[in-house]
Amino acid sequence: MKLDHVAIACDTLEAGRAAVEEALGVRLQPGGKHAHFGTHNLLLGLQDGLYLEVIAIDPAAPLLPYARWFDLDRFAGAPRLTNWICQVEAMPDTLDALPEAGAPVALERGALRWQMAVPEDGALPYSAMFPALIEWGAGGTHPSALLEPSGCRLTRLVVRHPDAEALQARLRPHLRDARVVFEAGPIGLRAEFDTPGGARVLV
Repeated sequence: MKLDHVAIACDTLEAGRAAVEEALGVRLQPGGKHAHFGTHNLLLGLQDGLYLEVIAIDPAAPLLPYARWFDLDRFAGAPRLTNWICQVEAMPDTLDALPEAGAPVALERGALRWQMAVPEDGALPYSAMFPALIEWGAGGTHPSALLEPSGCRLTRLVVRHPDAEALQARLRPHLRDARVVFEAGPIGLRAEFDTPGGARVLV
């Protein structure tokens, strides 16, 4: 299990764009629509094969009979870093070990094919400080390979939760990434970046 990308949720993509571009000093790139969950996104290519996603409910999407991923049905407020997503090599095996991550959903956007583990109510454990799990299609292209380099590199991702020790212990057998740091405290994520304009932070 390794870090794949981080997600900024927002009420509208334009609000998300403005917040991220101001914070990082670089321009986001077009993404696309996710028909199954009625969302759309903007993207930013990062170094080391990572990327950043700005995601919102697509106002043109129909009502859905099930919950959206990332608990977006209940999102409100200013754009903020809400989720971190980890790539796995074998989703069934990982979900056997971490069933609280949800059930696998097959998804596609353009030429991209992947599975995402999504809880039935859309809400990940530990108030969404538990990572979302993703498995990209075998032999397919990873989104980071399709994005123009931004000159930004994620240097540290701080995962804060009052029970951070238990969350870290739950993930320790599966996650190996020195950039991910667990801290006890108020619930939230903090992503630290090196950018062309210097050190920047997203929360």
